[in-house]
Amino acid sequence: MTIVTTERLTLRPLLPADAEEYAAMRFHPEVAKWLPPAPGKVQDGDFVALAHAAIERFAASWQERRYAPWGVFREGRLIGHAGLNYIEQFDGVEVLWSLHPDAWGRGYAAEAARAALAHGFETLALERIFAITLESNRASRAVMERIGLSYRKRVDYKGFTDIIWYDVDRETYAERTSSAAR
Repeated sequence: MTIVTTERLTLRPLLPADAEEYAAMRFHPEVAKWLPPAPGKVQDGDFVALAHAAIERFAASWQERRYAPWGVFREGRLIGHAGLNYIEQFDGVEVLWSLHPDAWGRGYAAEAARAALAHGFETLALERIFAITLESNRASRAVMERIGLSYRKRVDYKGFTDIIWYDVDRETYAERTSSAAR
């Protein structure tokens, strides 16, 4: 499992001990409204059980694919998740991010997403990475554009019909990152 440190963040695989903090972020009403429902059934508001299940799924993906969403930590505090995720429906890898509302508007999403793109293209040699969001999620669309993804199409996903798709291929990513370094 890979740990990445950016200028302001630490991205590391989530552990069972992170479940309560993760549940507080993932199921916060302002976050959850932008995400598909978590797999599984909530029993008596037990979001921590769903967080544990997500952490187990992420750990399995780290073992199987060498990538999954990381926990995003700022000064030792869990503020969200970000990373790469295989989506079977599209037979592809998405870059994703979700942050607690207290962390919105500070550039953390783009910082974490850029680290995920670098891991995907430079370490894993993926050919293409995409991101999807609800059309009305202007903040995520802005992050997609800020990190160099381009709008391609609309798709249906998990019962949502107003999903927009952005992506970038490895060659374009390499061109953009090499010209930015100059």
